[in-house]
Amino acid sequence: MGLDDKIENTSEKLGGKAKEAAGEATDDERLEAEGKMDQTKADLKQAGEKVKDAFRKD
Repeated sequence: MGLDDKIENTSEKLGGKAKEAAGEATDDERLEAEGKMDQTKADLKQAGEKVKDAFRKD
C-alpha cells in the first residue's frame, strides 16, 4: 500500500468522524449516517489495499 493511499484513507475516515460528530451535535441524522458511511468506505479501501499488499509480497 502506498503512502498516498494510507493518507487518503485516513483523511477520509477522519472526515467521516467529523461528519458523524457534527450530525450528533446538531441532531442531523442524515449527516451522522453520511459520516458513518464515509468511515466504512475508508475501512473497506484500507482492507482492499492490505489484500493487494499480501499478494504482492508472495
